[in-house]
Amino acid sequence: MYIELHAASAFSFLQGASLPEALVERAAALGYPALALLDADGVYGAPRFHKAARQAGIRPIVGAELTIGRPSAAGSRQAAYRLFAATWRLPVLVASSEGYQNLCRLVTRMKLRAPKGEGALVLEELEGFTTGLVALVGSPLLVTQQYGVGGLLDRLVGLFGRGNVCVELQRHLLRDEEEDNVALAELAKAFRVPVVAANGVRFAEPADRRLFDVLTCVHHKTTLDIAGRRLARNAERYLKSPEAMAQLFADRPDALAGTAALAERLEYTMADLGYQFPRYPVPDGGNESVFLRHVTEAGARDRYRPYSDKARAQITRELDLIEKLSLAGYFLIVWDIVNYCRQQGILVQGRGSAANSAVCYSLGITAVDPIAMDLLFERFLSEERREWPDIDLDLPSGESRERVIQHVYEKYGQFGAAMTANVITYRTRSAAREVGKVLSLTEGDIDAVTQVMNNVEQVGPNEAFVRHMAAAGVSLDMPRMRTFADLWTRIQDLPRHLGQHSGGMVVSEGALDAVVPLEPASMPGRVVIQWDKDDCADMGIVKIDLLGLGMMAALQDAVALVNSTPSPPAAAGSGTVARFDLAHLPPDDPEVYDLLRKADTIGVFQVESRAQMATLPRL
Repeated sequence: MYIELHAASAFSFLQGASLPEALVERAAALGYPALALLDADGVYGAPRFHKAARQAGIRPIVGAELTIGRPSAAGSRQAAYRLFAATWRLPVLVASSEGYQNLCRLVTRMKLRAPKGEGALVLEELEGFTTGLVALVGSPLLVTQQYGVGGLLDRLVGLFGRGNVCVELQRHLLRDEEEDNVALAELAKAFRVPVVAANGVRFAEPADRRLFDVLTCVHHKTTLDIAGRRLARNAERYLKSPEAMAQLFADRPDALAGTAALAERLEYTMADLGYQFPRYPVPDGGNESVFLRHVTEAGARDRYRPYSDKARAQITRELDLIEKLSLAGYFLIVWDIVNYCRQQGILVQGRGSAANSAVCYSLGITAVDPIAMDLLFERFLSEERREWPDIDLDLPSGESRERVIQHVYEKYGQFGAAMTANVITYRTRSAAREVGKVLSLTEGDIDAVTQVMNNVEQVGPNEAFVRHMAAAGVSLDMPRMRTFADLWTRIQDLPRHLGQHSGGMVVSEGALDAVVPLEPASMPGRVVIQWDKDDCADMGIVKIDLLGLGMMAALQDAVALVNSTPSPPAAAGSGTVARFDLAHLPPDDPEVYDLLRKADTIGVFQVESRAQMATLPRL
């Protein structure tokens, strides 16, 4: 039985043309019991691959292709890691939990010391980080000069152990490929390591090859007309059926059988990453739930004046559920961030369903009394859902918010906190521009095409589309327009590159780089994980949003202005300075409702759009 152990997805960023879900769907249709995903220098697509494979009844095997290089002799040690005389890819498969942690740490080491999107490992750096990993060694053995042909395989066997190195044979119907395979098989025999067959998959089906060529051109900043040998020589790197691979390697039954034997050893799945949300450092090693009750009680007596039996009963009910779900530490850590903001004079406000919680109100996380407003706590947290609560904190944009983010980094350490990623995908406008450039359209045609596509929901390569483009003045022949439309449709939603989320932060008990690789963000002083917020939710990783809003800065200035202005004698009796906070604003100020009735709300947060201004008088 053949199992594909070397497939890459579009999360190799311009080096693969199919989403993980498409690869899984194809594998399920072909009857694969398992499939391995090895994306370039990371596990970017692993959560989606894991989720899709589990749903399809396929065992997901994870790994990565690690970029290995030899640093140039020139420059400082730091510069040497960025200037490589030559690089090649080493595919590694994860066999155990320790192996997964080692993979994440190796990728983190590579990424954090290099500019965004760059980096490589020196082979010697794998020392001590290969337990639980299996290396697939293919054609790079024959072109790497640093160790010599036999010396490199000998070095890899020394690093991974003889039982954790396999020589990989690939056949893509290329004339010179078989000569390499013969040499590789001889090396495997000499070093007594097994051979395995693989197809080095880069897309799910043969029809995806044209899109793969487009992505290759984007990666190399060239066009299809002049890309030459950078493009795939044929369409053979698709996910073939086990029967097709058996026919292709009919003379090497050992290589076919080796895939199933190796797959059996790769027992690790991502079902349990070992992630733990941090424990709150309760004084004297006390209990988190007990401590939360104490600070909530103190906050409630300040918020509720008087502290009514109704408020007391609601808070007790919420605390009982929080304790039952073991979530006290989460509330304390959010409360700790809010306290830091108060100490620094930074206005902070919890948003969303957290405002339904009397505990959040008592802790100062939110400023809306959910009991007075008769809000439903279960919208925020319920036992039936069994999921982590989601508390988003709004902060003033700019320097104040950055201070809070850097405080979290400092508090939890270099490997204890990171921003969540934002996967930048191809959308209507970006897809039109990049496909147009690859097809060598003129700047005028690209501008016209982009304008048209920006106003089109979905377009297929049909006559109506051609007429639509012609009406926009795009002077292209019919075949080129059809090609553009087909590629534009196929590229939609594919990953383009990794960005960072606007404010999502992940914190961890212990080293976060053992759970997911870390890499530098484009903004100095920021580190991101390789997964977005949805991946984090699927993998059980808790995110706290620290969001920047310009209106929060305006509110902070307004509060300071009001609190520094003496009240009129008629209102205060003696011209004393008024003191107020957002939690104790009067809920029934008639002038506020008069303003809303008139829709005089330009500059009023949340109700200043045209649609909202049109709705307010009717309400």
